[in-house]
Amino acid sequence: MRNPELTRSIILKTACELFNSQGYKATSISDITAQSKLTKGAIYRHFQDKSSLEKEALRTMCGQMLGDISRSVRIAPDSKSKLYCILDYFSAYEKEPPFVGGCPLMNAAVESDDTNPELKDVVKFIMGQIHEAICKIISNGIKHKQIQENVDPAMLSSLIFGSLEGSVMMMKVFDNGEHLNNCIKYLKAEIDRVLI
Repeated sequence: MRNPELTRSIILKTACELFNSQGYKATSISDITAQSKLTKGAIYRHFQDKSSLEKEALRTMCGQMLGDISRSVRIAPDSKSKLYCILDYFSAYEKEPPFVGGCPLMNAAVESDDTNPELKDVVKFIMGQIHEAICKIISNGIKHKQIQENVDPAMLSSLIFGSLEGSVMMMKVFDNGEHLNNCIKYLKAEIDRVLI
């Protein structure tokens, strides 16, 4: 008896692992069928084409990542704690990476920059959501007199998000967490500096 939900879940899990570890372009549908033990027909019953599978895999990985961060942020009592939750999530990246192959958003951003405009649109949308979510934490901190009112939420959000993603990339290139740890220390000091 067929279980469409289970089949779709197996396809997505396999695609996520392969796309994130060996790249979107380098991963073929045949690679996914070989690892999942499913047929091409099964994949195409659930996904129109490779492009739609790529986009859904990226949304799935980023959804998991954002869900993990959001759960911590939601219960944090103040703006400082909420921002620290984001930093702490990335701090754990070196010892317990949530995905094989590194940050799915960064990987997709690098690969899709000039060659995959549809995937780039998904990256852009998710990055925009993350930037906006960090801005909202900062804006609420200003509103509740936890963060200085002269702080520009968009600028601080760009600094936090851009620094974290860049230092994750450096961690992957240098095979150690030195740059990521330095970045997190700096960001925590910067957050502390703008607190009231």
